[in-house]
Parts: sequence; structure tokens; C-alpha cells
Amino acid sequence: MTSAELLTDAFGRVQETVHEAVQGLTSSQLAERLGPDANSIAWLLWHLTRVQDDHVADAFGVPQVWTEYGKRFELPLDPYDTGYGHSSRQVAQVIVASGDLLTGYQDAVHEQTVRLVSGITDADLDRVVDEAWDPPVTLGVRLVSVISDGLQHAGQAAFIRGILLR
Repeated sequence: MTSAELLTDAFGRVQETVHEAVQGLTSSQLAERLGPDANSIAWLLWHLTRVQDDHVADAFGVPQVWTEYGKRFELPLDPYDTGYGHSSRQVAQVIVASGDLLTGYQDAVHEQTVRLVSGITDADLDRVVDEAWDPPVTLGVRLVSVISDGLQHAGQAAFIRGILLR
């Protein structure tokens, strides 16, 4: 298995878990919060997809899918907001009409991600993509970070789903 195949598989697992987390849920279930300051399924899946879109696009120097797709969400947030540091009020603003909007965005981001990572080599993983950190962040570290964040948030959404449907 190549690095590109490994990354493609890992991002595919994020996509699969996003789809499983929203399957059959209503808009109100997607917006449900288990506590006053808890994240909803809608927010978690929107956020993990925004982070993947933002970080992967930046690492490869291409436009984010959100630039056009985000208009469908009609969210009262800044255009390039990814959800980092959101207040409880901002979390509550991420409401979707259906899970299809979330999975559609995830699918579009996944398609771009796979197109970008499918051609990388092991040597590409050492390329520095963010010098704002010490040590600077390489492409390999950035992609693993995005996968980790995505799987954690998708797992949180699946956990909330389980509670809502019990």
C-alpha cells in the first residue's frame, strides 16, 4: 500500500462515518444538543468537513469547496469560518434542513481530497505547509491531523446519534 492509498482509505473512513451518523435523522435531531453548551451532530459534521476542506485546500494551494458549496448552508457565519473556538451561540447557529446537505458537502470535499492526495509520494509528505508552528508543519503531519480530527468528531456525532435513538 502506498502513502496515497493509505491516506485515501483514511479519508474514506471519515466520509463513511459522516454518512452513518446522519442516516435517517431529522433536522431537529441533527440540531439536538445533549447539554446547553454541547455540540450538535450538525455542528460536528459541518466543522470536521470545514476543517478538512480548509486545511487540505491550503496544503495543496487550491480553492476550498466551501467557496461555492457553502452558499447552500445559508449560515450566519463568516465565509471562511471553520468552527474553531465557536461559542455556544455560534454552535447553535449551525442548523441544516437535512443530513443530505452535510453529506453532500462531505462528499464534495472528499472528492477533492482524494484527487489531491492520490498523486502524492512519500517524499511529498515532508513538504512544509505551515511555518507558523515550531517545528513547521509538514504535509504528512497536516493530513494525519485532519484525519484524526475528522474521525474524532465523526465518532462524537455517532455517539450522540446513539443516545438520541436509544
